[in-house]
Amino acid sequence: MKPLYVIKIGGNVIDNSENLYHFLKDFTALDGYKILVHGGGKIATQISEQMGIEAQLVDGRRITDIETLRVVTMVYAGLINKNIVAQLQRFGTNAIGLTGADGDFIRAVKRPVKTIDYGFVGDLNENSVNAQNLTNLLEAGFTPTFCALTHDGDGQMLNTNADTIASALAVAMAPHYETTLIYCFEKKGVLQDINDEDSLIRDIDPLRYEELKKEQIIHSGMLPKLDNAFTAIACGVKAVVIGKADELNKLQQNEPFGTRLSK
Repeated sequence: MKPLYVIKIGGNVIDNSENLYHFLKDFTALDGYKILVHGGGKIATQISEQMGIEAQLVDGRRITDIETLRVVTMVYAGLINKNIVAQLQRFGTNAIGLTGADGDFIRAVKRPVKTIDYGFVGDLNENSVNAQNLTNLLEAGFTPTFCALTHDGDGQMLNTNADTIASALAVAMAPHYETTLIYCFEKKGVLQDINDEDSLIRDIDPLRYEELKKEQIIHSGMLPKLDNAFTAIACGVKAVVIGKADELNKLQQNEPFGTRLSK
């Protein structure tokens, strides 16, 4: 099968124009099919405040009421997405900016109200991604660039976690391509000591992951990311890599990059 990279970038790239410039240049240099996924929560919060709309967060998760949904739709699908697409075109990547509603690529289900009402937040399932439509786009020579928005198929946009979108895309495309999922953030990868950049753990398999959790080397915010990663691998994704955005060029140079998670 042909190789495919599904790459998710976080705020440390999006919020810094210089970081974004260098990342997109390295992203363009990668051989093979590519899908880019981005969020943009910090910028959405800043613009919400400028508009007099207070951001509501619970355990780091955004409560998306109707006013917040309007802001994130403008910011994610407009300001951030089109800026990224324009820069990718500059480097020669024929990117096309998308929400999940475009082309019916990603359908979500509005998160049910339990102890907390998250508002217009979408959850994904195994049928969320339209793999055939996405394959057609890739084979036509486009590089899909998704923001963190989906739809419910009944006219409603939904705010959806970008990490989850990236994982769902990778799983859906795994039967069609040799798919690698890459999370780019501010650290070199999974670290033995969070304060020591040189304590990078190069490879983690499921057994090693359980050991690291028991030793509490991996905890809190990194747990959901790795849980999603190993779920993706169990569903056919070749590997998941977590690494620093400004080291992405190591992949093109066949050098070790980040922490590699595999079976």
